[in-house]
Amino acid sequence: MSLKYAAISAAFEALWLSRLPGLVRTLSSARGVIFTLHRVLPETPPDFAPNAILQIRPDFLDYVIERLRHLGVEPVSLDEAIARLAAPTKRKPFAVFTFDDAYKDNREHALPILERHDCPFTLYVPTALVDGTGQVWWQAIEDIIRANNQITLEGEDSPRDTLTTLEKQTAYDTLYWRMRTMPEAERVALLHAFAARHGFDLAAHCASLIMNWDELAAIAAHPLCTVGAHTVHHYELAKLPPDEARAEMRQSADIIARRLGRRPTHLSYPIGGPASAGEREFAAARELGFASGVTTRPGGLYPHHMEALHALPRVSLNGLFQNRRYVDVFATGALFTWLGKLGA
Repeated sequence: MSLKYAAISAAFEALWLSRLPGLVRTLSSARGVIFTLHRVLPETPPDFAPNAILQIRPDFLDYVIERLRHLGVEPVSLDEAIARLAAPTKRKPFAVFTFDDAYKDNREHALPILERHDCPFTLYVPTALVDGTGQVWWQAIEDIIRANNQITLEGEDSPRDTLTTLEKQTAYDTLYWRMRTMPEAERVALLHAFAARHGFDLAAHCASLIMNWDELAAIAAHPLCTVGAHTVHHYELAKLPPDEARAEMRQSADIIARRLGRRPTHLSYPIGGPASAGEREFAAARELGFASGVTTRPGGLYPHHMEALHALPRVSLNGLFQNRRYVDVFATGALFTWLGKLGA
């Protein structure tokens, strides 16, 4: 665990021991929280697993929902959450469960738990990944590095050894952040070159991870499910020209409407941090007719978010913090709002 995550874990532990989360939930004007989830898998990640932060176990998801209800926090749909924000008085605190990227494991491992608890959820869909023409690039580079004891990175004079966990993690961090700072077209080209050099089939990889349209249609028809848009190619919208960013949002909704028979009214910005989506994207989502847009900026939901429905915060159920004691902290959106203001 990095120093950053070790510090966060220590903060969670201190908050739990202090019993402060319960007091904050009682006194805060926060109405609720939106949770960000990605993958739900029973397997323990290997030592080298930089994307383990996106993965929680089914038993942890089960406990989160159970504990929330014990704390008096009600799981609700995104539409119901917005209605409660608009209400003149605070009602029972709420939580919204949102899953990004349409992973197959959401249907296999998460849906039975959500059904058992009668827990509404939102599934944000990047349509090119469901089509099989996109790339789950963050996971692909992890899987390529894991499978090879030596890799070659574009622009480096000699191959890198990737025998140890540290060597693999260093190579991953180098490539990941290089890709994050590139224009999207250059990132895609670099990814394809890297995959081809190491004999990796990006299309098959995507198909193995992401639901196809038939699988997606089955879960979308579930009464607990709300389908939202997550753009076409899962590009960081802030890196695109304005017209292309708007097209990514609009076309994703068009495709989902055509394939599933209902146009999504909610949007998730890919990656979702300040470098990935900002005021330009929030305005475009509003102008395109979306009812809401969610970020990955941490925080709780307050009545004032009715004036910023296209820049809603979320709290990540991070795979590195699957400790039952911490659920009381996760349930307290106001704590994440305060930490966000402190730059934590």
